[in-house]
Amino acid sequence: MKTPSAKLFVRRLRRSEVPQDTIALARFLIGKVIVHDFPRGRLAGRIVETEAYPPGDPAGHHFRGPTPRIRSMYLSRGHAYIFFNYGAHFMLNVVSEPAGTAAAVLIRALEPLQGIEQMQLHRKTTRLLDLTRGPGRLAAAFQIDRRHDGSDLCAPGSLWLGVTRHRTGPIGKSVRIGITRAADRLLRFYERGNPFVSGPKRLLLPVSSRKKSPLTR
Repeated sequence: MKTPSAKLFVRRLRRSEVPQDTIALARFLIGKVIVHDFPRGRLAGRIVETEAYPPGDPAGHHFRGPTPRIRSMYLSRGHAYIFFNYGAHFMLNVVSEPAGTAAAVLIRALEPLQGIEQMQLHRKTTRLLDLTRGPGRLAAAFQIDRRHDGSDLCAPGSLWLGVTRHRTGPIGKSVRIGITRAADRLLRFYERGNPFVSGPKRLLLPVSSRKKSPLTR
């Protein structure tokens, strides 16, 4: 596997470009870029897997109403919602609805593009596929934590969303991973064939194939 080039042009994503719908945003974000700028250099990775948690979703943190922990989910679309999962991993979400309506898109996996050596130090591994495949891993690789909760990802700042000239491949969808409520909803989106997508192989089939495959019976 070739290591991505260190040279990369990324344009900051404008809020006017961000869909005002959670499911539409989850699909739209495939192929977009997460950038984290540090004094020592830039980390960047293409989003290759997301999960949508729309308003009223029983699987969402917002289902039971507002709490101090999820305050950032009520910001306008394009802000970051960061939560600490199972007391072990931070996870990056992009707020997805107008201000006052709680919903978000979980960023599940990235394809590393820039700052790979620094990611390897953060993750304590040199294996490229292990750097950002999964929401906990990508947050660790990019040094994303609770300090970034509520950050505006469409405004000047160190953590932001961007667009590159990189072509996005076919997008598939499936059920979400690791949930028990509303577990049958096809709200997970991913770039088909990308090796950095996380999750069991049985979830990576095109939707049209899932009912026919013995793996889903």
